[in-house]
Amino acid sequence: MKLVQIVNRLEILLRQPLPGIEGQLSMAPMPIDTKRFQIREDHRKGAVLMLLFPDQSSAFVPFIKRPEYPGVHGGQVSFPGGKFEEGDSSLESTALREAEEEIGVDASKVKILGYLSDVYIPPSNFLVRPFIGFVEETPLFKPDPIEVERIISCPFPELIDSKIRKITKVKGSSGFQFDAPYFDIDREVVWGATAMMLGEFTFLWEKSRL
Repeated sequence: MKLVQIVNRLEILLRQPLPGIEGQLSMAPMPIDTKRFQIREDHRKGAVLMLLFPDQSSAFVPFIKRPEYPGVHGGQVSFPGGKFEEGDSSLESTALREAEEEIGVDASKVKILGYLSDVYIPPSNFLVRPFIGFVEETPLFKPDPIEVERIISCPFPELIDSKIRKITKVKGSSGFQFDAPYFDIDREVVWGATAMMLGEFTFLWEKSRL
């Protein structure tokens, strides 16, 4: 699937009402914790970037695997992104800045198509907005050695293939085990907030074909 085809379709889809919670719930940890949707007043804001880029005859989406460290997100796979800072003019600026810092993509070359619904992450008290953008050339990635253990480039056709959506047991930050739907990407378990973002994305993409 070529990048131009994906971009043309997303330009239409992202102008429509988003699935929101309906899409997110398809990949939310089970049993559903209602606290996930109870946003604290003192929450922090953040943004991530789902970036599309061409490589040969297909399109890819880069994910980052964070190094193991004490904390709720150590060792997890996610989109590049981070917290909103005072110097950021908007959440879109946050997503672009963080992507440039973490994977070395030139923010000035990224064209933003739109964004998905915000996802609240109770353990870290972040409300995160996922932006979707693309670059017209294959980037020369430069992973931040402190923030990024490795970059995982997933072919777009694989990302939307329902066969990579599975369920496993996961131990949360509280120490309890629960069932977590996840995306099996390059043998990595992509679950939690990132999976919920992808859940809404794939829900939107598939619904448009009905």
